[in-house]
Amino acid sequence: MAIVLSVSGSPSPTSRTARLLRHLDARLASRGHEVVPLDVRDLPADALLGADFGHPEIVRATALFERADAVVVGTPVYKAAYSGLLKSLLDLLPQYALAGKTVLPLATGGSTAHVLAIDYALRPVLSSMGASHIVQGWFVLDREITAAPDGSLEIAPVAAKGLDQVLDQFAAALGTPDALAPAC
Repeated sequence: MAIVLSVSGSPSPTSRTARLLRHLDARLASRGHEVVPLDVRDLPADALLGADFGHPEIVRATALFERADAVVVGTPVYKAAYSGLLKSLLDLLPQYALAGKTVLPLATGGSTAHVLAIDYALRPVLSSMGASHIVQGWFVLDREITAAPDGSLEIAPVAAKGLDQVLDQFAAALGTPDALAPAC
């Protein structure tokens, strides 16, 4: 099965984006994929902002991209674009860091006014980095993602249905024999 790098571009430690990604990570792992989470906020700010390509943590993050067969990129949307934190990391990666990889772009935000951020802001950057296949992305409203008292994630039915569809497309692109069972 595939090695999937799951990248959260959220600066918040209580991020809905990161929680959503970790939820989807579990679904991919249940299908036999090796999922490697990467929270960009855990990388050193001085290395990201100072464009320190040689910093050991940036070198490690770059190696994670090299090793991955596929990448899930999740970001909150601010001012109609993906996060500056995510941009900082993408700027430090080699030009073709996504060459030969299948990519699933995901975004969260407070308003449907930001729904096109995936196609007009994030997808062009992922494409310019050489992704061989960028599957249909999905935007989830913040209010459709809540943490249950037991720590699990609750996703509104409409959002869950869309996530199931894009995750199935992603799994199919990875060569997963069966579609992922709905579990959102």
